[in-house]
Amino acid sequence: MKSLDSKLAAYRENPAARDSFIIADAKDPDMAFGIPALGKRRYLSKLGLHPAQFSPEIWTRDEFGHRNLPEFLDIIREVVAQGLVDIMLMSAHVNEQLTIKEGLFSNSHITPAARANDATDVWAVRHGNYLSQPAQPFRSASIDHIQCGQLDCDRSTDEFPGANLGLYSVTYLNDLEKDKRTIEMFHEFRKEAERKKFRYFLEVFDPNTDSGIPENKLGEFINDQILRTLAGITEAGRPVFLKIVYHGPRYMEEICQYDSNMAVGVLGGSAGTTYDAFRLLHDAKKYGARLALFGRKINNAEHQLAFIEFLRLISEDKISPEEAVHAYHGVLQGKGIIPNRTLKKDLELTEQSMRYGDDGCKTSINVTKNPIAKQSRSETKSKSVTNSDWPKDVNGRPDFSSMTADQRLAYHLSLIHISEPTRRRGISDAV
Repeated sequence: MKSLDSKLAAYRENPAARDSFIIADAKDPDMAFGIPALGKRRYLSKLGLHPAQFSPEIWTRDEFGHRNLPEFLDIIREVVAQGLVDIMLMSAHVNEQLTIKEGLFSNSHITPAARANDATDVWAVRHGNYLSQPAQPFRSASIDHIQCGQLDCDRSTDEFPGANLGLYSVTYLNDLEKDKRTIEMFHEFRKEAERKKFRYFLEVFDPNTDSGIPENKLGEFINDQILRTLAGITEAGRPVFLKIVYHGPRYMEEICQYDSNMAVGVLGGSAGTTYDAFRLLHDAKKYGARLALFGRKINNAEHQLAFIEFLRLISEDKISPEEAVHAYHGVLQGKGIIPNRTLKKDLELTEQSMRYGDDGCKTSINVTKNPIAKQSRSETKSKSVTNSDWPKDVNGRPDFSSMTADQRLAYHLSLIHISEPTRRRGISDAV
Protein backbone atom coordinates (compact mmCIF):
# COMPACT_ATOMS: atom_id res chain seq x y z
CA MET A 1 0.00 0.00 0.00
CA LYS A 2 1.19 3.51 -0.78
CA SER A 3 1.94 5.63 2.27
CA LEU A 4 -0.66 8.20 1.17
CA ASP A 5 -3.43 5.63 1.41
CA SER A 6 -2.26 4.14 4.70
CA LYS A 7 -1.95 7.58 6.29
CA LEU A 8 -5.37 8.71 5.09
CA ALA A 9 -6.89 5.47 6.38
CA ALA A 10 -5.22 5.94 9.76
CA TYR A 11 -6.48 9.52 9.95
CA ARG A 12 -10.06 8.56 9.12
CA GLU A 13 -9.99 5.77 11.68
CA ASN A 14 -8.68 8.15 14.32
CA PRO A 15 -8.81 11.87 13.43
CA ALA A 16 -6.92 12.67 16.64
CA ALA A 17 -3.86 10.74 15.48
CA ARG A 18 -0.93 13.08 14.83
CA ASP A 19 1.71 10.70 13.48
CA SER A 20 0.64 10.32 9.87
CA PHE A 21 1.34 13.69 8.27
CA ILE A 22 1.53 13.65 4.46
CA ILE A 23 4.17 15.59 2.53
CA ALA A 24 3.90 16.19 -1.21
CA ASP A 25 6.67 17.45 -3.49
CA ALA A 26 5.21 19.49 -6.35
CA LYS A 27 7.52 18.93 -9.30
CA ASP A 28 5.07 20.36 -11.83
CA PRO A 29 6.46 23.89 -12.43
CA ASP A 30 6.75 23.23 -16.17
CA MET A 31 2.96 23.64 -16.28
CA ALA A 32 3.45 27.26 -15.22
CA PHE A 33 6.83 28.88 -15.78
CA GLY A 34 8.41 27.52 -18.97
CA ILE A 35 12.22 27.71 -19.26
CA PRO A 36 12.91 29.02 -15.70
CA ALA A 37 10.49 26.47 -14.22
CA LEU A 38 13.00 23.76 -13.40
CA GLY A 39 15.07 25.97 -11.12
CA LYS A 40 18.61 27.24 -10.85
CA ARG A 41 21.41 24.88 -11.78
CA ARG A 42 23.25 25.60 -8.53
CA TYR A 43 21.63 22.46 -7.10
CA LEU A 44 21.86 19.25 -9.11
CA SER A 45 21.56 15.56 -8.36
CA LYS A 46 24.69 13.54 -7.67
CA LEU A 47 24.76 12.72 -11.40
CA GLY A 48 25.53 16.36 -12.13
CA LEU A 49 25.21 18.21 -15.43
CA HIS A 50 23.62 16.83 -18.57
CA PRO A 51 24.92 17.85 -22.01
CA ALA A 52 23.61 21.13 -23.40
CA GLN A 53 24.72 23.47 -26.17
CA PHE A 54 25.69 27.02 -25.31
CA SER A 55 27.59 28.84 -28.06
CA PRO A 56 30.38 30.84 -26.40
CA GLU A 57 29.95 33.80 -28.73
CA ILE A 58 26.35 34.15 -27.46
CA TRP A 59 26.38 33.08 -23.82
CA THR A 60 27.69 30.54 -21.33
CA ARG A 61 25.95 27.80 -19.44
CA ASP A 62 26.55 29.65 -16.18
CA GLU A 63 25.00 32.78 -17.65
CA PHE A 64 21.90 30.80 -18.61
CA GLY A 65 21.74 29.28 -15.15
CA HIS A 66 18.67 27.02 -15.29
CA ARG A 67 18.42 23.25 -15.12
CA ASN A 68 17.34 21.32 -18.19
CA LEU A 69 14.73 18.57 -18.12
CA PRO A 70 17.15 15.61 -17.76
CA GLU A 71 18.74 17.32 -14.73
CA PHE A 72 15.29 17.95 -13.27
CA LEU A 73 14.29 14.30 -13.76
CA ASP A 74 17.45 13.19 -11.95
CA ILE A 75 16.44 15.24 -8.92
CA ILE A 76 12.98 13.66 -8.89
CA ARG A 77 14.58 10.21 -9.00
CA GLU A 78 16.74 11.11 -6.00
CA VAL A 79 13.77 12.43 -4.01
CA VAL A 80 11.87 9.22 -4.73
CA ALA A 81 14.88 7.13 -3.68
CA GLN A 82 15.16 9.16 -0.47
CA GLY A 83 11.63 8.01 0.38
CA LEU A 84 10.56 10.82 2.71
CA VAL A 85 7.66 12.32 0.74
CA ASP A 86 4.33 10.64 0.16
CA ILE A 87 3.25 12.21 -3.14
CA MET A 88 5.23 13.31 -6.19
CA LEU A 89 3.19 15.76 -8.27
CA MET A 90 4.31 16.15 -11.90
CA SER A 91 3.16 17.48 -15.23
CA ALA A 92 1.53 14.97 -17.59
CA HIS A 93 4.72 14.90 -19.66
CA VAL A 94 7.06 14.22 -16.72
CA ASN A 95 4.57 11.64 -15.41
CA GLU A 96 4.80 9.87 -18.77
CA GLN A 97 8.60 9.81 -18.70
CA LEU A 98 9.02 8.61 -15.11
CA THR A 99 5.81 6.75 -14.23
CA ILE A 100 4.71 5.18 -17.51
CA LYS A 101 7.96 4.63 -19.39
CA GLU A 102 10.37 4.16 -16.50
CA GLY A 103 8.14 2.63 -13.82
CA LEU A 104 9.83 4.77 -11.18
CA PHE A 105 7.03 4.36 -8.63
CA SER A 106 6.32 0.66 -9.15
CA ASN A 107 8.23 -0.44 -6.05
CA SER A 108 7.98 2.82 -4.12
CA HIS A 109 5.58 3.79 -1.32
CA ILE A 110 5.33 7.23 -2.98
CA THR A 111 2.18 7.97 -4.99
CA PRO A 112 2.70 9.58 -8.41
CA ALA A 113 0.28 12.37 -9.31
CA ALA A 114 -0.16 14.79 -12.19
CA ARG A 115 -1.60 18.26 -12.54
CA ALA A 116 -4.98 17.66 -14.16
CA ASN A 117 -5.72 21.27 -15.10
CA ASP A 118 -3.80 24.47 -15.62
CA ALA A 119 -6.11 27.45 -15.18
CA THR A 120 -4.81 30.77 -16.47
CA ASP A 121 -3.66 31.93 -13.02
CA VAL A 122 -0.69 29.55 -13.34
CA TRP A 123 0.35 30.83 -16.78
CA ALA A 124 3.48 32.52 -15.41
CA VAL A 125 5.45 32.84 -18.65
CA ARG A 126 8.10 35.52 -19.06
CA HIS A 127 6.68 38.88 -20.22
CA GLY A 128 3.11 37.57 -20.16
CA ASN A 129 0.25 39.49 -18.54
CA TYR A 130 -2.06 36.54 -17.84
CA LEU A 131 -1.54 36.62 -14.07
CA SER A 132 -2.95 40.13 -13.82
CA GLN A 133 -6.27 39.03 -15.31
CA PRO A 134 -9.07 37.09 -13.59
CA ALA A 135 -8.37 33.36 -13.67
CA GLN A 136 -10.15 31.27 -16.28
CA PRO A 137 -10.52 27.46 -16.10
CA PHE A 138 -8.47 25.46 -18.61
CA ARG A 139 -7.13 21.89 -19.02
CA SER A 140 -4.12 20.87 -21.11
CA ALA A 141 -3.91 17.29 -19.88
CA SER A 142 -6.58 14.63 -20.30
CA ILE A 143 -7.25 11.96 -17.70
CA ASP A 144 -6.38 9.22 -20.20
CA HIS A 145 -3.02 10.78 -20.99
CA ILE A 146 -2.24 10.91 -17.26
CA GLN A 147 -3.35 7.32 -16.65
CA CYS A 148 -1.86 5.60 -19.70
CA GLY A 149 -0.16 8.16 -21.95
CA GLN A 150 -2.61 7.99 -24.85
CA LEU A 151 -6.03 9.22 -25.93
CA ASP A 152 -8.01 6.16 -24.82
CA CYS A 153 -6.90 3.81 -22.05
CA ASP A 154 -7.75 0.13 -21.80
CA ARG A 155 -10.72 0.20 -19.40
CA SER A 156 -10.94 -3.58 -18.95
CA THR A 157 -8.83 -3.17 -15.83
CA ASP A 158 -8.54 -0.62 -13.02
CA GLU A 159 -4.74 -0.73 -13.22
CA PHE A 160 -2.95 1.91 -15.27
CA PRO A 161 0.77 2.38 -16.00
CA GLY A 162 0.58 6.10 -15.26
CA ALA A 163 -0.60 8.14 -12.31
CA ASN A 164 -4.12 7.64 -11.03
CA LEU A 165 -4.17 10.75 -8.88
CA GLY A 166 -4.48 14.30 -10.14
CA LEU A 167 -4.54 17.83 -8.84
CA TYR A 168 -7.51 19.92 -9.96
CA SER A 169 -7.43 23.60 -9.03
CA VAL A 170 -10.18 26.18 -8.77
CA THR A 171 -9.94 29.91 -8.14
CA TYR A 172 -12.97 31.65 -6.64
CA LEU A 173 -13.12 35.32 -7.67
CA ASN A 174 -16.34 36.51 -5.97
CA ASP A 175 -17.72 37.13 -9.46
CA LEU A 176 -21.00 35.37 -10.23
CA GLU A 177 -20.46 34.53 -13.89
CA LYS A 178 -16.77 33.68 -13.59
CA ASP A 179 -17.23 31.52 -10.49
CA LYS A 180 -20.22 29.79 -12.08
CA ARG A 181 -18.07 28.94 -15.11
CA THR A 182 -15.29 27.61 -12.86
CA ILE A 183 -17.70 25.31 -11.00
CA GLU A 184 -19.28 24.11 -14.24
CA MET A 185 -15.86 23.09 -15.55
CA PHE A 186 -15.10 21.38 -12.25
CA HIS A 187 -18.43 19.53 -12.56
CA GLU A 188 -17.47 18.23 -16.02
CA PHE A 189 -14.06 17.10 -14.74
CA ARG A 190 -15.64 15.27 -11.80
CA LYS A 191 -18.02 13.36 -14.02
CA GLU A 192 -15.18 12.20 -16.25
CA ALA A 193 -12.97 11.35 -13.28
CA GLU A 194 -15.67 9.23 -11.65
CA ARG A 195 -16.37 7.33 -14.86
CA LYS A 196 -12.68 6.64 -15.36
CA LYS A 197 -12.03 5.85 -11.67
CA PHE A 198 -9.49 8.65 -11.50
CA ARG A 199 -8.76 10.04 -8.05
CA TYR A 200 -8.08 13.71 -7.54
CA PHE A 201 -7.37 16.27 -4.85
CA LEU A 202 -8.82 19.77 -4.96
CA GLU A 203 -6.59 22.84 -4.81
CA VAL A 204 -8.34 26.11 -3.97
CA PHE A 205 -6.56 29.35 -4.71
CA ASP A 206 -7.45 32.74 -3.30
CA PRO A 207 -8.77 35.28 -5.85
CA ASN A 208 -5.92 36.34 -8.14
CA THR A 209 -7.50 39.78 -8.75
CA ASP A 210 -9.31 42.22 -6.48
CA SER A 211 -12.39 40.45 -5.11
CA GLY A 212 -13.66 43.25 -2.88
CA ILE A 213 -13.16 40.99 0.15
CA PRO A 214 -10.89 42.28 2.96
CA GLU A 215 -7.69 40.25 3.30
CA ASN A 216 -8.58 39.19 6.84
CA LYS A 217 -11.93 37.79 5.65
CA LEU A 218 -10.66 35.68 2.76
CA GLY A 219 -10.44 32.62 5.01
CA GLU A 220 -14.18 32.81 5.65
CA PHE A 221 -14.96 33.27 1.95
CA ILE A 222 -12.76 30.36 0.88
CA ASN A 223 -13.97 27.99 3.61
CA ASP A 224 -17.60 28.68 2.80
CA GLN A 225 -17.02 28.27 -0.94
CA ILE A 226 -15.28 24.93 -0.44
CA LEU A 227 -17.98 23.51 1.81
CA ARG A 228 -20.79 24.85 -0.39
CA THR A 229 -19.17 23.26 -3.44
CA LEU A 230 -18.52 19.89 -1.80
CA ALA A 231 -22.02 19.69 -0.32
CA GLY A 232 -23.35 18.78 -3.75
CA ILE A 233 -20.86 15.94 -4.28
CA THR A 234 -21.37 12.41 -2.99
CA GLU A 235 -18.51 10.21 -1.80
CA ALA A 236 -17.90 8.67 -5.22
CA GLY A 237 -16.98 12.05 -6.69
CA ARG A 238 -15.35 13.83 -3.77
CA PRO A 239 -11.66 14.76 -3.68
CA VAL A 240 -9.22 12.57 -1.78
CA PHE A 241 -8.14 15.66 0.15
CA LEU A 242 -8.06 19.45 -0.04
CA LYS A 243 -5.11 21.74 -0.67
CA ILE A 244 -5.72 25.33 0.39
CA VAL A 245 -4.00 28.55 1.38
CA TYR A 246 -3.15 28.75 5.08
CA HIS A 247 -5.16 31.72 6.39
CA GLY A 248 -4.08 31.26 9.99
CA PRO A 249 -5.06 29.08 12.96
CA ARG A 250 -8.70 30.17 13.24
CA TYR A 251 -9.68 29.38 9.67
CA MET A 252 -7.63 26.18 9.54
CA GLU A 253 -9.35 24.83 12.64
CA GLU A 254 -12.71 26.05 11.34
CA ILE A 255 -12.59 23.93 8.20
CA CYS A 256 -10.74 20.95 9.70
CA GLN A 257 -13.30 20.44 12.47
CA TYR A 258 -16.22 20.56 10.04
CA ASP A 259 -15.88 16.99 8.78
CA SER A 260 -13.34 14.53 10.15
CA ASN A 261 -13.53 12.50 6.92
CA MET A 262 -12.21 15.44 4.92
CA ALA A 263 -8.42 15.70 5.06
CA VAL A 264 -7.19 19.27 4.64
CA GLY A 265 -3.74 20.25 3.42
CA VAL A 266 -1.89 23.51 2.81
CA LEU A 267 -0.07 24.79 -0.24
CA GLY A 268 3.44 26.13 0.14
CA GLY A 269 3.27 29.29 -1.95
CA SER A 270 6.32 31.22 -3.13
CA ALA A 271 9.89 30.36 -2.23
CA GLY A 272 10.36 32.65 0.80
CA THR A 273 12.76 31.84 3.61
CA THR A 274 13.55 28.43 5.02
CA TYR A 275 11.78 29.47 8.21
CA ASP A 276 8.65 30.35 6.21
CA ALA A 277 8.40 26.77 4.97
CA PHE A 278 9.27 25.08 8.25
CA ARG A 279 6.95 27.29 10.30
CA LEU A 280 4.09 26.86 7.81
CA LEU A 281 4.23 23.08 8.10
CA HIS A 282 4.48 23.22 11.89
CA ASP A 283 1.59 25.67 12.35
CA ALA A 284 -0.69 24.08 9.76
CA LYS A 285 -0.28 20.69 11.40
CA LYS A 286 -0.79 22.15 14.87
CA TYR A 287 -4.15 23.58 13.84
CA GLY A 288 -5.49 20.54 12.03
CA ALA A 289 -3.91 20.15 8.58
CA ARG A 290 -3.00 16.62 7.56
CA LEU A 291 -0.88 17.44 4.55
CA ALA A 292 1.49 20.04 3.12
CA LEU A 293 2.45 20.40 -0.53
CA PHE A 294 5.64 22.30 -1.29
CA GLY A 295 6.76 23.18 -4.80
CA ARG A 296 8.88 26.28 -5.14
CA LYS A 297 10.08 26.04 -1.53
CA ILE A 298 11.68 22.65 -2.24
CA ASN A 299 12.71 23.36 -5.82
CA ASN A 300 14.56 26.55 -4.82
CA ALA A 301 16.26 25.03 -1.77
CA GLU A 302 20.05 24.97 -1.64
CA HIS A 303 19.95 21.21 -1.00
CA GLN A 304 16.58 19.62 -1.72
CA LEU A 305 17.18 16.30 0.06
CA ALA A 306 18.29 18.02 3.27
CA PHE A 307 15.36 20.45 3.07
CA ILE A 308 12.90 17.56 2.72
CA GLU A 309 14.60 15.74 5.59
CA PHE A 310 13.89 18.64 7.93
CA LEU A 311 10.30 18.97 6.70
CA ARG A 312 9.79 15.35 7.68
CA LEU A 313 11.46 15.81 11.08
CA ILE A 314 9.21 18.80 11.83
CA SER A 315 6.14 16.82 10.76
CA GLU A 316 7.16 14.10 13.21
CA ASP A 317 7.58 16.66 16.03
CA LYS A 318 11.25 15.77 16.41
CA ILE A 319 12.55 19.29 15.96
CA SER A 320 11.15 22.81 16.08
CA PRO A 321 11.07 25.06 13.00
CA GLU A 322 13.66 27.38 14.55
CA GLU A 323 16.03 24.55 15.39
CA ALA A 324 15.49 23.08 11.95
CA VAL A 325 16.65 26.29 10.25
CA HIS A 326 19.81 26.33 12.37
CA ALA A 327 20.45 22.65 11.68
CA TYR A 328 19.77 23.06 7.96
CA HIS A 329 22.39 25.82 7.77
CA GLY A 330 24.76 23.51 9.62
CA VAL A 331 24.21 20.86 6.95
CA LEU A 332 24.84 23.40 4.20
CA GLN A 333 28.05 24.49 5.86
CA GLY A 334 29.12 20.88 6.26
CA LYS A 335 28.54 20.36 2.54
CA GLY A 336 30.37 23.57 1.61
CA ILE A 337 27.19 25.07 0.09
CA ILE A 338 26.75 28.83 0.24
CA PRO A 339 23.19 29.53 1.50
CA ASN A 340 20.81 31.79 -0.37
CA ARG A 341 20.49 33.94 2.75
CA THR A 342 22.38 34.51 5.96
CA LEU A 343 21.14 32.53 8.93
CA LYS A 344 19.65 35.70 10.42
CA LYS A 345 17.73 36.46 7.23
CA ASP A 346 16.66 32.83 6.83
CA LEU A 347 15.10 32.89 10.29
CA GLU A 348 12.75 35.71 9.31
CA LEU A 349 9.06 35.09 8.78
CA THR A 350 8.14 36.97 5.62
CA GLU A 351 4.88 37.76 3.89
CA GLN A 352 4.30 34.97 1.41
CA SER A 353 2.53 35.07 -1.92
CA MET A 354 0.20 32.11 -2.27
CA ARG A 355 -0.35 32.76 -5.92
CA TYR A 356 1.46 31.63 -9.02
CA GLY A 357 2.06 34.15 -2.37
CA ASP A 358 11.21 27.64 21.88
CA ASP A 359 10.67 25.78 24.93
CA GLY A 360 14.38 25.50 25.72
CA CYS A 361 14.48 21.73 25.44
CA LYS A 362 17.34 20.15 23.54
CA THR A 363 16.06 18.08 20.67
CA SER A 364 17.99 14.94 19.86
CA ILE A 365 17.41 13.76 16.32
CA ASN A 366 18.73 11.01 14.11
CA VAL A 367 18.80 12.29 10.56
CA THR A 368 18.42 9.37 8.19
CA LYS A 369 19.95 9.85 4.75
CA ASN A 370 21.66 12.91 6.15
CA PRO A 371 23.55 14.63 3.29
CA ILE A 372 26.68 14.96 5.43
CA ALA A 373 26.50 11.54 7.06
CA LYS A 374 29.04 9.99 4.72
CA GLN A 375 31.72 12.53 5.50
CA SER A 376 34.45 11.41 7.83
CA ARG A 377 34.51 12.70 11.38
CA SER A 378 37.51 14.85 10.54
CA GLU A 379 35.50 16.56 7.79
CA THR A 380 32.56 17.40 10.02
CA LYS A 381 34.20 18.15 13.34
CA SER A 382 34.65 21.87 14.00
CA LYS A 383 38.21 23.03 14.40
CA SER A 384 38.45 23.32 18.19
CA VAL A 385 34.90 23.13 19.42
CA THR A 386 33.78 20.27 21.65
CA ASN A 387 30.23 19.06 22.05
CA SER A 388 29.52 21.58 24.84
CA ASP A 389 31.99 24.37 24.06
CA TRP A 390 29.60 27.05 22.81
CA PRO A 391 28.02 30.18 24.33
CA LYS A 392 24.98 29.70 26.56
CA ASP A 393 22.45 32.15 27.97
CA VAL A 394 21.67 32.60 31.66
CA ASN A 395 19.32 29.61 31.55
CA GLY A 396 21.98 27.33 30.10
CA ARG A 397 20.43 27.22 26.64
CA PRO A 398 22.54 27.67 23.49
CA ASP A 399 23.02 31.37 22.69
CA PHE A 400 22.96 31.36 18.89
CA SER A 401 23.46 35.12 18.61
CA SER A 402 26.88 34.82 20.25
CA MET A 403 28.05 31.71 18.40
CA THR A 404 30.70 31.70 15.72
CA ALA A 405 30.03 29.72 12.55
CA ASP A 406 32.19 26.84 13.86
CA GLN A 407 30.35 26.80 17.18
CA ARG A 408 26.96 26.84 15.48
CA LEU A 409 27.95 23.97 13.19
CA ALA A 410 29.35 21.96 16.12
CA TYR A 411 26.17 22.49 18.12
CA HIS A 412 23.90 21.28 15.35
CA LEU A 413 26.13 18.35 14.46
CA SER A 414 25.87 17.33 18.13
CA LEU A 415 22.10 17.10 17.62
CA ILE A 416 22.41 15.15 14.40
CA HIS A 417 23.77 11.66 14.99
CA ILE A 418 26.48 11.47 12.33
CA SER A 419 26.48 7.81 11.50
CA GLU A 420 25.88 5.63 8.48
CA PRO A 421 22.23 6.34 7.62
CA THR A 422 19.73 3.75 8.68
CA ARG A 423 17.68 2.28 5.89
CA ARG A 424 14.24 3.83 5.85
CA ARG A 425 11.24 2.04 4.43
CA GLY A 426 13.58 -0.25 2.54
CA ILE A 427 14.76 2.58 0.25
CA SER A 428 18.50 2.81 -0.39
CA ASP A 429 20.41 5.99 0.48
CA ALA A 430 20.14 8.50 -2.36
CA VAL A 431 22.73 11.00 -1.22
